[in-house]
Amino acid sequence: MVLYNQRGFTLIELMIVVAVVGILTAIAYPSYTAFIQKSRRGDAIATLADFRIEQEKWRANNITYATSTASLGLSGSSRDGYYTMAIVSAGSSAYQVTAAPAGAQSTDTCGTFAIDENGPDYSGSNADADCWER
Repeated sequence: MVLYNQRGFTLIELMIVVAVVGILTAIAYPSYTAFIQKSRRGDAIATLADFRIEQEKWRANNITYATSTASLGLSGSSRDGYYTMAIVSAGSSAYQVTAAPAGAQSTDTCGTFAIDENGPDYSGSNADADCWER
């Protein structure tokens, strides 16, 4: 009688491991993507701060706030490209700049960030105060 010393995994053991990995992935992936989206919000916040500084510089030298991103020497996208920047309104005493999520960030639940001459704008459909916290 010949005995074979068998090594390795059975098909059942392999299927159990694949199932466990699948379950862990299904649980972890949504948390991971939410974490990534939250970290990308800093891109909008930092770029809006740049816009706010540049608008105040522009207003110090002119009688109104700038109406275009090109006037401020800034581009139409955020630093890392996750948001599309736009000057929605500008006048002699007020302005509003928005950062709309783009590309991979477009599914973020916070949506559009906005600032005006007084700071973050939480009104309407803009991102609320919780979204501004990192």
